Amino acid sequence: MLRLVIPKGSLEEQTLRLFEAADLHVRRGSPRDYHGTIDDERIERASLLRPQEIPTYIEDGLFDLGITGRDWIEETGADVQVLASLEYAKTGTGRGVRVVLAVPNDHPANSAREMPPGSRISTEYTNLTRRHFEDLGIPVKVVWSYGATEAKVPEIVDAIVDVTETGSTLRAHGMKIVETLLESEVLLIANRGSAADPSKRRAMDDITTLLLGALRAESRVLIKLNVSEDCLKELLAFVPAMKSPTVSELSEGGYAVEAVVEKSQVNRLIPLFKSHGATDILELPISKIVP
Repeated sequence: MLRLVIPKGSLEEQTLRLFEAADLHVRRGSPRDYHGTIDDERIERASLLRPQEIPTYIEDGLFDLGITGRDWIEETGADVQVLASLEYAKTGTGRGVRVVLAVPNDHPANSAREMPPGSRISTEYTNLTRRHFEDLGIPVKVVWSYGATEAKVPEIVDAIVDVTETGSTLRAHGMKIVETLLESEVLLIANRGSAADPSKRRAMDDITTLLLGALRAESRVLIKLNVSEDCLKELLAFVPAMKSPTVSELSEGGYAVEAVVEKSQVNRLIPLFKSHGATDILELPISKIVP
């Protein structure tokens, strides 16, 4: 049985929703609880902790399996095994984050290389920041930040290194991004010793399959429609699908067509199908897609 740890904080809601979609519902007494259970014999217990701590806990064997960001694996230098990239961030699927260097809009620097020696930089990513400027050969003063990093510029520090999805918060505080130190995504990681255990690895692979299946399905729907034989060839020419549409003959004549398509395309596809002779068009949600 696996000891699982998932991130508390900005990624918490999206992570819990993903586990729900994967039929791995995390049960807690209240949203404030740090520990819960999953009704699955492969998982002994589930804990919710800060993503900054998770890589080290996984490396030390306190947990077998966990979810955190690549940024915190790089920051801590933890030796863990990456099982999968999970394409979501705090605002939804398909969006990664960046660890960036930002300065006030009127600052003369337009890259890290142009930062004056002795600059004070506030960040939670102290190791990443030090390594980056050491590689550039620029001596800077890296100051640990306990939060609200952007509020410290320019009165306390000259620049910050922080995580962002769109950069909108930084722009709202009168700052410009001058360099990206790291592009990060959410990762499913494992303790190397646990991953080498055959029974635990089978359980990890099962959990990975369920999570990735739920993620693949999240942005897609199943389209079903009927079409006459005369219109079939023309319609199939523009029907998108993961591989190819499924076509089956109807007993009363004509054909039934099924295809998995991106949800974002449906508002254009349905009128297009209709104009090319399709009838009885259905749009159905998908729970999981497992190749």
